[in-house]
Amino acid sequence: MFNWTAFLTYIIIMSVTPGPNNIMSMTHASRMGFKKSYPFNLGVFAGAFVVMLLSTFFSNLLYSYIPKVAPFMLFIGAGYMLYLAYKIFTSGKELKPSRMTDARFSTAVLLQFINPKLYIYSITAMGSYILPYYQARTTLFFFTILLTSMGFLSTILWAFFGSLFRKLFSEHGRLVNTIMALLLVYTAVSLFF
Repeated sequence: MFNWTAFLTYIIIMSVTPGPNNIMSMTHASRMGFKKSYPFNLGVFAGAFVVMLLSTFFSNLLYSYIPKVAPFMLFIGAGYMLYLAYKIFTSGKELKPSRMTDARFSTAVLLQFINPKLYIYSITAMGSYILPYYQARTTLFFFTILLTSMGFLSTILWAFFGSLFRKLFSEHGRLVNTIMALLLVYTAVSLFF
């Protein structure tokens, strides 16, 4: 029997915890405001939906290659997170809109294809919770939308938090950048443990 409690707990924890999408969404909103960070968040939704859809409908194929692909994707994803951490840490203490130019829809879409947290999230949800109980395409499509929507709501919440505390973040930009960079480093390192 499908365990909705365990499933919802998993997707809430995976969606809300720090990852590239959430941290970048909060950073963009704290620098540019909530409204100007929205294209980035929509890009996260669109890219995550495509990745989620692919991992849903091709999960059996992916499982046969996971031992070979997983380490490669983890290293690329962790490397990218460390690069983002470096860029945030070295961006200076000012939180000016002119300094953040990559809050674009296309940047966010492309980020999803190298986001290891998204792959872990989707493959684990599908393999552990959904596919053992459901195989109908319409049901799998429903779960794909549910998983993607939870991730999108999380990035919106992180963006709201970033814009809400924009003044505080501006006054303590170096500290905020350091914390966000350390959270990204933690996220990258935690992929291997």
